[in-house]
Amino acid sequence: MFGYYMELALRSLKRNPILTALMVLAIGLGIGASMTTLTVMHLLSGDPLPGRSGWLFYPQVDPKPAEPHELPGQLTYIDAMNLWQARRADRQAIMVGSTVKVRGAVQTGAKPMGLHTLATTADFFPMFGVSFIRGGPWSAADDLNKARVAVLSRSAYERMFRGGDGIGQSIRMGSWDFRVVGVIEDWRPTPHFYDLDRESYGQGDDVFIPFLTSRDLAELGITGYSLDCYGTTTDDLHLENQPCVWLKFWVELDSPAKVLAYRHFLDNYSREQQMEGRFTYASAPRTALPDVMRWLDRNGVVPADARLKAWIAFGFLLVCLMNTTGLLLAKFLQRGAEISVRRALGASRWQVFFQCLVEAMTVGLVGGILGLVLAWAGLWGIRQTPADYADLAHLDVSMFATTFVLSVVASLIAGLLPAWRACHIAPAIQLKTL
Repeated sequence: MFGYYMELALRSLKRNPILTALMVLAIGLGIGASMTTLTVMHLLSGDPLPGRSGWLFYPQVDPKPAEPHELPGQLTYIDAMNLWQARRADRQAIMVGSTVKVRGAVQTGAKPMGLHTLATTADFFPMFGVSFIRGGPWSAADDLNKARVAVLSRSAYERMFRGGDGIGQSIRMGSWDFRVVGVIEDWRPTPHFYDLDRESYGQGDDVFIPFLTSRDLAELGITGYSLDCYGTTTDDLHLENQPCVWLKFWVELDSPAKVLAYRHFLDNYSREQQMEGRFTYASAPRTALPDVMRWLDRNGVVPADARLKAWIAFGFLLVCLMNTTGLLLAKFLQRGAEISVRRALGASRWQVFFQCLVEAMTVGLVGGILGLVLAWAGLWGIRQTPADYADLAHLDVSMFATTFVLSVVASLIAGLLPAWRACHIAPAIQLKTL
């Protein structure tokens, strides 16, 4: 029966091509605008590490004096090292990023390149599920021994070694050589959750080196993209004992019980620092332990204008649906005589109602194709803008399917009132006019 109704719908749409084109255009414009903004919102507010983000947490403690303020988004060197050395999490990683001049093997005479460099600890790679294509990460012993080793992204590796085997070879950072131990796939979680001081949707890091090594060679200048000092500093290069927050710290906790235990640990740590006089406020411990998605929400990663554009686009879709409803209503009422004959021949109201909805759905499917083309065009336009997420604006499989689901649902909603009116046409009155 559905196939028969589809055939009737196509015949009906062909009989009045102008009205059909107007309905398809209305649906297509609304779907195109909505899917463009919905795809951007899907990109900006998505889970950067599906399957892992629920067990990754960002510990926060407050070393600042008592004046009211939000919890700092970073840690001091002392706090980061204390939490790291306590080993209360399954995995944990200190990190700080900067841009450093790096060049390939010394014998190649390559010019130095300014590359995003992340100083971190060995747990970073397994904790975030970073995949290696050559070699592997450094070890925990390399962290403690301040080994001069490095892991490169694929793109940085190819730029430096140009097809050669770079594992075990040296790269130069500043005045020091680092031995390449591994190469990872270009890793660009979206958003860039683990270091929001950079562009939230920008390119990933190119070079990874042990954190303690970076402090041993402080002249490399790896002091982070954001340095917040809350007291008098005496040395802007060696920040280990300065009143500054500048380090990120992430932990992995794989059960609710461990999360609760770590919260208690943070509170107890804060009390200990109060007793030692480092934390000078007298109030209760100021700590927090947000997971990845809460951390992104607290930092307002999704731009406010993106949300506003999404609401405007869906408002435009609503206007398009209202226009489609009016056009369908006019179309179905014009066919009052035809519907009355069907009713007189034994068709029930529900059969007429269903036939009209199938016709509305057909309009939605064709409008969805037009909307898909318009969404592609809209996303192409976004990719031409200077936004840091512009190159990521593509329709993935889920958004492709959502386009047609949304178009069908929208057209069915638009067709409810016209179909209900059509199935309640009085056959006797219409048949008298024949």
